[in-house]
Amino acid sequence: MKESSGRKQGVASPCAACKLLRRRCTHDCVFSPYFPADEPHKFASVHKVFGASNVNKMLQELPEHQRGDAVSSMVYEANARVRDPVYGCVGAISSLQQQIDVLQTQLAYAQAEVVHMRMRQLENASPSSRDLQSRRAKSHFNMDMVVDQDNMDTSLWP
Repeated sequence: MKESSGRKQGVASPCAACKLLRRRCTHDCVFSPYFPADEPHKFASVHKVFGASNVNKMLQELPEHQRGDAVSSMVYEANARVRDPVYGCVGAISSLQQQIDVLQTQLAYAQAEVVHMRMRQLENASPSSRDLQSRRAKSHFNMDMVVDQDNMDTSLWP
């Protein structure tokens, strides 16, 4: 008995890879567990960046328990390469690292400003209250400033 689509009942639709490559999807297809038919965009981007043959070789060389992670990585890298053909996900990582550097610099300036303001409060206080404020500042205000010794020779400004 046939369905309206011309396919036999009980036969699964081809995976996204076989559908894009216009080939028959066999029961032992290496792509089918990782590129389901309802997610064609995943294989399309991976195919565009890596090529079906290379993806097939990579998956064949890996043990089955590592293939899912490999496919996730390939999909992530392929999507990043589609967005940024030159740098891919390295560009995204670099951009995030620059944001971290800027925010760390701003935090260090803010911490220094707070320390400076506390010191001014102590200087402007009367001698008797200065001793009390000094003890309070030591007990209530304990801020450690962390300096990244590894990056001291590089500029924080672009």
